[in-house]
Amino acid sequence: MESVKRAAGVVTLRTSCRTLPARCTTCAMPSWRVHGRYIRRLADVPLGGAPVVIELMVRRFKCLNSRCAAATFAEQVPGLTSPHARYTPLLRAVLSSIALTLAGRPGARLAGALSVRVAKDTLLKLLRTVPEPSPSQVRVLGVDDFALRKGNSYATILIDLEARRPLDVLHGRDAAPLAAWLRGHPEVEVICRDRAGAYAEGARAGAPQAMQVADGWHLWRNLAEALEKTVGAHHGCIRAAFATPRVITQPTEEDQVTKEPPGVEAVRFVAPDGTLDLMGRPRRLVIRTTERYEAVQQRLAEGKTLRAIGRELRLDHSTVRRFARARSLDELLVKATNRATLLDDYKPYLHQRWIDGCHDIPQLHREVREQGFTGDVQCVRRYFRPFKKPHSPRPKHPPAPPPERRPAPKPRRVIRWIMTNPGHLTETDAAELKEIRTACPELDAAARHVRDFANMMRDQHGHQLPAWMDRVLADDLPALHSLVNGLLRDLHAVTAG
Repeated sequence: MESVKRAAGVVTLRTSCRTLPARCTTCAMPSWRVHGRYIRRLADVPLGGAPVVIELMVRRFKCLNSRCAAATFAEQVPGLTSPHARYTPLLRAVLSSIALTLAGRPGARLAGALSVRVAKDTLLKLLRTVPEPSPSQVRVLGVDDFALRKGNSYATILIDLEARRPLDVLHGRDAAPLAAWLRGHPEVEVICRDRAGAYAEGARAGAPQAMQVADGWHLWRNLAEALEKTVGAHHGCIRAAFATPRVITQPTEEDQVTKEPPGVEAVRFVAPDGTLDLMGRPRRLVIRTTERYEAVQQRLAEGKTLRAIGRELRLDHSTVRRFARARSLDELLVKATNRATLLDDYKPYLHQRWIDGCHDIPQLHREVREQGFTGDVQCVRRYFRPFKKPHSPRPKHPPAPPPERRPAPKPRRVIRWIMTNPGHLTETDAAELKEIRTACPELDAAARHVRDFANMMRDQHGHQLPAWMDRVLADDLPALHSLVNGLLRDLHAVTAG
């Protein structure tokens, strides 16, 4: 070590090597003849939060072997340098570990927080140089698909669930590639998969000796999808249970200091419920959905095929199929109009403040920010864009407060209440869920079946599954009936799961 200095937040270590002789990197013949010198800079791990650079005086030697293809060679310091390396072995190991964990951009951000400047492409190059682990015996195999391009191309990933590491990626998500891979691994004893029929067929063909297990996460997700359809079909019952007066008007002329100018009517607002806008008019999305539903149903009654309907209405085949399979218009409107936003919990407060006469959007944004709102002012501005400001003077006496409004909970919230452990629900949520179950017998039965299924999964009582399916089939719940039919086709794997 010759010197240590710190400038511009970087610690620089100046050093050199004086050992003789040096061996040629090509023929390994020792040499004492120094041909030249140059400074080599190597990045090292940070020291006290400051980047560290090692400036190493490197000597270039003349190779004494006349038959060697290399005329000169640069010396290498064991444990510190390697040909063309810009990082010390210690820093390279740290960056490789970061690349293995976070890959490109996230890894570069973490390295920057650790005072190491590195590009995302460099981390990806280090990731590619990490040697693949040696193949080992696989006893428990996990199989799942993932999207290379959503809706277009997919692949299958294979995971060693005991070692918790990926094994291979197969093209597509068909049965043949999986069966071929399993034939080369007869040691597989358990295959954990989703409920795709192709994977079940591939597992039977390639590993008949293995036990197939339906993954618990996919089972719970399938149940949630069936419950979502059920709640959507009966959302009218929920709206009826929470129906309260929601029309609010400005004060009448008798409550104002002066009468409104001629031709100016009292402003009338309607609390939006998803199907109507703030002025009480049907939303364009509702009108479009209604027209498409009626057009598709009319053509189905005429005996036309889905493909012919799609060509005539210029709709995608999946869209036509969704409108054709819907049991009612409400089922479609629930999905289209009940999308959660950041502003949902604050709309009653904002609506009341607007009625009270506060039309300053930044002021309203500041007030809801104090209550926990995390969106920007444009979100509030877009909400109030359809409002019309009243042109009449402020009332002499504040109007009586409007009747309490109880907007119906959105379907996603009802689904979350049903699929949450009852002991983890708040008192308010539990009370509203009880009210919904009392108002709608179908949703009460669905909630009861969901709780029973959750208890089976938690306690691993797969032998109770046939009795649970019989109870579901006894109720008028078409979406859950479809789920049961799918479970029957894969009964052994679902029971094991």
